[in-house]
Amino acid sequence: MTKINENFLKLQAGYLFPEIGRRKRAFQEANPDADIISMGIGDVTQPLVPAIIEAMKKAVEEMGRGETFKGYDDGGIGYEFLREAIKENDYKARGVDIDIDEIVISDGAKCDTGNMQEIFSLDNVIAVSDPVYPVYVDTNVMSGRTGGPVERGRYEGIVYMPCTEQNNFVPDLPKEKVDLIYLCFPNNPTGGVATKEQLKKWVDYANEHKAIILFDAAYEAFISDPEIPHSIFEIDGAKEVAIEFRSFSKTAGFTGLRCAFTVIPKQLKAYTNDGRAIEVAPIWKRRHCTKFNGVSYVTQAGAAAVYSSEGKEQNQKIIDIYMANARLICETLRKLGFTVYGGLNAPYIWLKTPNGVGSWEFFDILLNKAHVVGTPGAGFGSAGEGFFRLTAFGTPDNVKEALRRFASIV
Repeated sequence: MTKINENFLKLQAGYLFPEIGRRKRAFQEANPDADIISMGIGDVTQPLVPAIIEAMKKAVEEMGRGETFKGYDDGGIGYEFLREAIKENDYKARGVDIDIDEIVISDGAKCDTGNMQEIFSLDNVIAVSDPVYPVYVDTNVMSGRTGGPVERGRYEGIVYMPCTEQNNFVPDLPKEKVDLIYLCFPNNPTGGVATKEQLKKWVDYANEHKAIILFDAAYEAFISDPEIPHSIFEIDGAKEVAIEFRSFSKTAGFTGLRCAFTVIPKQLKAYTNDGRAIEVAPIWKRRHCTKFNGVSYVTQAGAAAVYSSEGKEQNQKIIDIYMANARLICETLRKLGFTVYGGLNAPYIWLKTPNGVGSWEFFDILLNKAHVVGTPGAGFGSAGEGFFRLTAFGTPDNVKEALRRFASIV
């Protein structure tokens, strides 16, 4: 008799974004003439910039010649030319010394943040922000690291750290003992950011308690405030306690190409049951190379072009378009009387639902009356109830039209 992994049965509902898609499709089928504008799932709308396209065309041509054909990359961890570009531009340029052997290329930060938990013992206690990107929680449930579901959509065995208006959506240090801490800044979904002083408290906590911080920095390219750190490794002591995840998806429009990377410093250690310190990076590489055969050469060539002078200039113009959308969304909704957060150093806008309306109820109101789709805050955790996430990744024309429709529901 074949048995199922019953940890999957603990999951309380379908994954958030497919559920949004299901509701959207059902409404479209019932209302075939409705012009629905999506501001929910964080997919990009601007095309790849010319520098990336040209690099990929060249790489395709190389793949058609025997003398330049590429097969598997450097052991599945990424070509050296891309890792070197990452080292120089994302880290050395910000005063951070990262070696290329500490960089591992993958097909997505979502995959890496979900898979990383596999290399750590099920005995570890995890801490997550609430609201939270669902992947952090669901993958730990699937692995068996948590108990069953409890009230308000939470799970036994997870330490939840509320992010509220009172703490400016930056969680407080946990009072309980925790081993793995998920942090995401700029934050998805709230759009909140953390200062160097705030991140230093987390790094100090992790060093004191021999915990590890899993730091999701997928949206760092949207930071414009020079005082806000782009990497947790800008904080003294972070190399001993942190893993960082980055992505080209939103930075350079790679949602359809898939390319990202994870940085695990050599100094980072975890421990065996008898207390021996074990370097984490080789364990992750062993897992990665066993289950993954690498990102295509053509895609990695396109990712490397992001760091060219042309690529930087062209991609910055795309980021500027999205952040102009974010400013317009915030300004317009505030004029309409909404309470709005985020949208300054992040492409996400965290909207307080009016008159105490529930998150999913507001989703239905917005879809039915304005034909606009967003993401209910409750889908990110119990502390997200009463909030709603909008993304700035639409085209400027669609964003303007969606905001015009917002006025109809006030």
